[in-house]
Amino acid sequence: MPGFEEIFDRIKVATNTRTQVELAEVLDIRQSSISDAKRRDSVPSDWYLKLFEKYGLNPDWLKSGLGPMYLKSEQGYEPYDGPQAASLREEAAKYAEPDSKSQIITVFGMQGIDAATGKWMPKSIGKLSIPLSLARPSITVVKMDASSMEPLIRRSAYVGLDTDQKNILSGELYGVFIPFEGLGIRRIFLDEEKGRFVLRTENSDHPEQYLPVEKRDERVVGRAVWVLQQL
Repeated sequence: MPGFEEIFDRIKVATNTRTQVELAEVLDIRQSSISDAKRRDSVPSDWYLKLFEKYGLNPDWLKSGLGPMYLKSEQGYEPYDGPQAASLREEAAKYAEPDSKSQIITVFGMQGIDAATGKWMPKSIGKLSIPLSLARPSITVVKMDASSMEPLIRRSAYVGLDTDQKNILSGELYGVFIPFEGLGIRRIFLDEEKGRFVLRTENSDHPEQYLPVEKRDERVVGRAVWVLQQL
């Protein structure tokens, strides 16, 4: 039988949770219950039921990694080795489609700076429920606290940064650490002649800033791939 850690890893992948605190919120249980399950090296049966009801997750996939991650709602639950296993392997449940289900994620502030390294240090400022299709493991969500990108991105908007996308495409938006300021959302352009990137805002009251090419990996957090805001 698979142990707690193996199943726990699959649960985190499926629910896009990173910590025991976040998983406790998803399962609506105390964090101490997760610690107890880890100590016993066993996942409680009611977790499977909650994950099935909330996300349509296949209990057999959670236990063994076999079969589909989701189950068809019109057919209900069918064991992986049951007669309909082949058809279940083909598609997810309608109620588990990414745009019809939500995920609770952590939102980070933009001002956190590590005093020791001088780099941006993500600090949690709250939670947000977003469609599963937006909640990829590589996404870091920040809340805008400035008007530098208005009117395109308003103050208090939520911005999803894909930390797997750090290669610069000129004209696209990225989250960039700016010394003494914190994280900023900027439209980036390559100035090849001077060996630097030009960082521009949408608000003309804010001046251009510059990023040496060799500092890209150090200071670019990720590409902005979605924005949630009120119009």
